[in-house]
Amino acid sequence: MNDTIHDRRTIDRIALVAALRAVLPADAVLDQPEQLRPYECDGLSAYRQLPLAVALPADTDQVAAVLAACREHGAPVVARGSGTSLSGGALPHPDGVVLSLAKLNRILAIDPINRTARVQPGVRNLAISEAARPFGLYYAPDPSSQIVCSIGGNVAENAGGVHCLKYGLTVHNILAVEMLTIDGERLELGGDAPDVPGYDLLALVIGSEGMLGVVTEITVKLLPLPSCARVLLGAFDSIPAAGDAVSRIIAAGITPGGLEMMDGPAIQAAEDFVQAGYPTSAAAILLCELDGTVEEVEAQIDEVRSLMQACGASEVRVAQDEKERAAFWSGRKNAFPAVGRISPDYYCMDGTIPRRHLARVLEGITALSEEYGLPVANVFHAGDGNLHPLILYDANRPGELERTEEFGGKILELCVEVGGTITGEHGVGVEKIDQMCVQFNAAEIDQFHAVKAALDPERLLNPGKAIPSSARCSELGGMHVHGGQLPFPDIERF
Repeated sequence: MNDTIHDRRTIDRIALVAALRAVLPADAVLDQPEQLRPYECDGLSAYRQLPLAVALPADTDQVAAVLAACREHGAPVVARGSGTSLSGGALPHPDGVVLSLAKLNRILAIDPINRTARVQPGVRNLAISEAARPFGLYYAPDPSSQIVCSIGGNVAENAGGVHCLKYGLTVHNILAVEMLTIDGERLELGGDAPDVPGYDLLALVIGSEGMLGVVTEITVKLLPLPSCARVLLGAFDSIPAAGDAVSRIIAAGITPGGLEMMDGPAIQAAEDFVQAGYPTSAAAILLCELDGTVEEVEAQIDEVRSLMQACGASEVRVAQDEKERAAFWSGRKNAFPAVGRISPDYYCMDGTIPRRHLARVLEGITALSEEYGLPVANVFHAGDGNLHPLILYDANRPGELERTEEFGGKILELCVEVGGTITGEHGVGVEKIDQMCVQFNAAEIDQFHAVKAALDPERLLNPGKAIPSSARCSELGGMHVHGGQLPFPDIERF
C-alpha cells in the first residue's frame, strides 16, 4: 500500500480544465491565478497552496460529473464549504481541483412533525435555525463561526459549539447523509428513524474530513426551542478555582446547555471588542447557560450560584433579559476575532481532556507559554473538556511560526498524556497530522488507511490529510512530535 503523504501527480492541466468545462457552465470553472487565490487556504491561513482549478457545481449531478472528470484524469479532489476550517482540512492539493459546494445552498424540506430538515451541504449552520424558528425549532450545534460556516463543513469536521455539552456534536444531530464516492456511486447512510440496521457508516463519514466521499445532502435533527434560557456569569480570581466550579456543577447532576470558560487575556480582548460586560479584572470567567422550563431553570440558577460561590467566585451575575444573555454569549463567540485585534497572528489549538485534569493542563500551557516566550489566550468548552488555546505570534518574525507550531504540538501531547485527544471539533487536517502518530499506534494507523482504501482506492479524495503515512509514524518512532509534517513539500508558509 502506497501511503506516502508526499503525493505529487503528473496532471495534464489543460485537459483537466477542458474536461471540467465540458460538464459545467463556463463561469463555474476557475483556473486563473487571480481566480484561484481566494481558495488557497482555509481558516488556517498559515499554510497556502493554489490548486490547478476550482469547480463550482450547482447540483448533485454536476458534482458527480466533476468527480468523474477528476477520476478520469487522476486529479485529487478537495471538497470545500465555507472555508472556515481551522486545521487546513480544505487546503488545496497543488495537482488537484477544489470542489466548492457553495452553490448547493438550499434547504430542501423542513418536517416540523418529525423535527427534521433536509438540507444541501452549502447551507449555513445558522440558516437552518433561522428557517426552523417559525416552527418553534432549531438546530443545536452552534460553532462560533455559525453565521458563515456550512453544514457540509460541520459534517466533515464533526463540529461542536458552545451548546455541545448538553446537545452533542454534529454526529449526535445528524440522521442521514447522501454521499457520492469518487467512483460516482450514490450512497444513502442513516435514515429518518433514530436507529437503522447495519454498520454505523454514518458516524464513520461524520468527521472524515472529505476523505471518503462528497456529501451532497444532509438530514439534521431539530429540537424545540427551550421555553426558558438564562445565563450565569461567574468571575474567579484563579483558573483552578473556575475549573473546580466546572467539576462541581457537573458532579451535582446539572447538565447546562453551555458551560464555557475564558481566561484573563481572552476576557480583556473580548470586552474591548464587543463590550459584553465582562469583569476584566477576573483571572477567569465561567458562562453557564441553563435551559428548560421556567421552574427548572430558576431552581438550577440558585444551585449553580451557590456552587460557584463555594468555589470562590468573586462575583456571580445572572443575565436579566435576552439582551444581556446575548451580550454574554457575544463575547465568547467573538473571542477569536477579538484576539485577532491584539496580535498580528494567532494559532488556534483544539485538544480535548478529561475535565478533572483541566487545572493541570492549563498550568502546563502557562509553563509552555513562559518557555516559548509566546502569550496564550484560553477559551474553551469547559463542560466537555474541549480546549482552544490561542497562541499569539508574529509570522513576520523569522522562525516564530515554526516555534509556535512546536508549542502547539506540545499542548496536544499534553492532552494525550492526561488521557485526552488531539482534536475535539476542528479535525486533524494538515495541522495535527504528526500528532496522530502520538495518539495512535501503527496498527491503528493502518486500519485508518484500510478504511480509506475501501472507498477511495486511488486516494483522490483530499489526499495527504488527517492520516499520516505508516512510514512517517515509523520514522518518528513514537517520539514526541513538535510541528507538522506538511503534506506537499512546496506548500507556502506564511
